[in-house]
Amino acid sequence: MISDFLILVSGAIDLPWWGYVVVTLVLTHITIASITIYLHRHSAHRALELHPIASHFFRFWLWLTTGMVTKQWTAVHRKHHAKCETKDDPHSPVIYGIKKVLAEGSELYRTEAKNEETLKRYGYGTPDDWLERNIYSKHSAKGVSLMLIINVLLFGPIGITIWAIQMLWAPVFAAGVINGVGHYWGYRNFQAEDASRNIVPWGILIGGEELHNNHHAYATSARLSNKWYEFDIGWLYIRILEMMGLAKVKKTAPKLRIDKKKTECDLDTLQAVISHRYEILAKYTQSLKTTFANEITHLKEVGAQYGIDKSTLKHWILADSKTLQQHEREKLSQVLSNSNAKTLDKLYTMREELAEIWQRSTASTEELVKQLEDWCRRAEESGIEVLRTFSQRLRCYA
Repeated sequence: MISDFLILVSGAIDLPWWGYVVVTLVLTHITIASITIYLHRHSAHRALELHPIASHFFRFWLWLTTGMVTKQWTAVHRKHHAKCETKDDPHSPVIYGIKKVLAEGSELYRTEAKNEETLKRYGYGTPDDWLERNIYSKHSAKGVSLMLIINVLLFGPIGITIWAIQMLWAPVFAAGVINGVGHYWGYRNFQAEDASRNIVPWGILIGGEELHNNHHAYATSARLSNKWYEFDIGWLYIRILEMMGLAKVKKTAPKLRIDKKKTECDLDTLQAVISHRYEILAKYTQSLKTTFANEITHLKEVGAQYGIDKSTLKHWILADSKTLQQHEREKLSQVLSNSNAKTLDKLYTMREELAEIWQRSTASTEELVKQLEDWCRRAEESGIEVLRTFSQRLRCYA
């Protein structure tokens, strides 16, 4: 009787201090892996299929450790992509501010998860079986309570601390860091039509979700790493599941192929340009940065005439014009129209025209190919070496 009481107080498992640290890290990492593999890549974006065994394990684990409902998480995330960086985005730091998303990211998620219109419009294709209706959705809070009991039985009083960290891990890292920092700070491989950033090139702590800009560029890719130096541990787990027959990858980001023999734009060129449009804009923007740096002295003088400082002017030039206010576009146009800024003005204008090609949804493919060829011809005849080189490479896309 006494021994049973001591076991209950001390827990069934006795570990050194570092053992509890390892256990906590493993448990929280499984939760992050469940979010990125099951909720994000499988449920929200359909980038991979999961065997029922794997799918149910992730559902059960998330019920135990987060209480999140698949339909709610999926719907909120899909809406985030559909309305990114607008007032309808559930958790954009551009709209709400970085401090609010970092500190109250989970609250923003829960608020949107109660929106029936969001669930109806974006929550399609999610589980609706007996377990979902009668346990996971109906009693979502009971899973985390059960997790607390299990932790205390296994580890004793320190199990409460382990449980508390488990409860905080997803809200802090998934809801706060990814939704906040991932749209505020970091580097960009692709000039996606939002503020997404790659936080670091090694996606380990948050299951690969650190590569957030890559994800927004190719949302339906099961693999979030794109450059040779990037690592996505979530993709590693997916490949292991695939080798075990528990997963099947449906989509990954397309690989760019260069055919140096091509000298004219064709349908293959157009399709490649559309597929890699965010990467193309990122590379093109680099030429704008270089030209801006070369002309910085003159631009500072011209900008000062209109009350525009260097950093603001650089932001306007590198940003998508659609994100600027009307008065900002007008002031930028006045600066670029100056006789000493012709090269930068031409580069800026040509970038806007290039982006318009893949935005013309009403044009036929033949018309778009002609427009792309015309853009390349004008770029090569502009007398600007960086434009000519860029155009010649663009023709080789296949």
